[in-house]
Amino acid sequence: MEEIRQYIAHQERRLVGELLDFLRIPSISADPAYRQEVGRAADFVCAQLENCGADMVRKEVVADGHPIVLAEKMTDPSLPTVLVYGHYDVQPPDPLDLWQSPPFSPEIRDGRIYGRGASDDKGQMFAHLKAVEYLAKQKIPTCNLKFVFEGEEESGSTALAEFVRSHKEELRAEVAVISDTAMLPGNRPAITVGLRGICTFEIEVQGANRDLHSGIYGGAVVNPALTLCRMLGDLLDPHNRIAVPGLYDTVQELSGEQRRAMAEAMAPGETFTGEIGIEKFRVEEGFSPLECTTIRPSLDINGLAGGYAGEGFKTVLPAKANAKLSVRLVPHQKAAAVNALVEKRLMQLAPDTVRLTVRPGHGADPVYVPADFPAFQLAVEAMRQTFGVIPASIRGGGSIPVVALFQSELGLKPILMGFGQDSDAIHSPNEHFGLKNFFQAIETVARFYALMGRGK
Repeated sequence: MEEIRQYIAHQERRLVGELLDFLRIPSISADPAYRQEVGRAADFVCAQLENCGADMVRKEVVADGHPIVLAEKMTDPSLPTVLVYGHYDVQPPDPLDLWQSPPFSPEIRDGRIYGRGASDDKGQMFAHLKAVEYLAKQKIPTCNLKFVFEGEEESGSTALAEFVRSHKEELRAEVAVISDTAMLPGNRPAITVGLRGICTFEIEVQGANRDLHSGIYGGAVVNPALTLCRMLGDLLDPHNRIAVPGLYDTVQELSGEQRRAMAEAMAPGETFTGEIGIEKFRVEEGFSPLECTTIRPSLDINGLAGGYAGEGFKTVLPAKANAKLSVRLVPHQKAAAVNALVEKRLMQLAPDTVRLTVRPGHGADPVYVPADFPAFQLAVEAMRQTFGVIPASIRGGGSIPVVALFQSELGLKPILMGFGQDSDAIHSPNEHFGLKNFFQAIETVARFYALMGRGK
């Protein structure tokens, strides 16, 4: 294992070139127009797994969803088995005009790879493949490995849930490893032990049967856009708490000692204000920015449409208005229960002058993983060997639907060993992934699999 850095240095051009090829595939799972490209990305992953010496590689399609790639590399029945998860689909790249280079023509600038999916999650999952490739070429013993790579994480992981429930025996393992999270600022290593869950909604407010002249009808006919804005504004109270009755009933409240320990382990939230172009935070009263993005629920409008938004001006009273809404959840909230509470509140807020339609979208429960099992400690050791310091145990604000699924359906303890940075602009224009992070990920993952194979 001491030769891995030398190997990466010698193979750097090829490793990066293959990742760039992967990033050139526009595998946007949420847009049906890219279905063929998502399938092409699945084929790319299959070819990489075969190159790693996997014993079995296959694709499965569930309920007309995008392909799930399943593979195995079994070495010794007496050794532990690790289930490796990643996703090869990506978010839509809009708005395109804010990208400095085309999102699917990746470029390297200032030691970073720029392109959609570079950090979330193609770059991170690809590091696992290259780690296994190194171990196979060097004939270094590892644990047994099973791989599940999906093409729908960015659109709800609907097919994967059904697949996991119907393939429990085939997916049996001792632990799951996922690299789809971030480290701390300054390239400080970290393992994520908590993630928020999510509920999503599409909301439509309908007024008249067509757009109307705002001079003729304005003041007498309800304006759906204005009505929707008022409804959404009423979902937060003056203290920046979500104004949905019952939503906080099951929220886990951390003690003062727990909150202090978390603040010490994680960088303070104030470090990223300038980077994203703001000067002040909007936080829930009584909680820090860090806590509001990790251990507190949050509600956001992710998209808003209604009326005319083109060049110039058109004095219309829109017939309907739409919004996309999401709520992030924390332990011990349940996505289904919060979904019902929010929908009920929206119905209460809608006046009888409009017709309201609420369409719930994908959801995921929050997760917390106690760091008290042997495989977690081996992950800590692998990171220590690579970075020279003990990684912090942190909580993340994002959601990875498969984590709760693996816990509930397979009884697996997940290790969220991420190598990105919160500044990687995931889901935004100019997403990027540091070359140094990519190489450190390959090294750390290889060390972890080797440690699991030795049991020490």
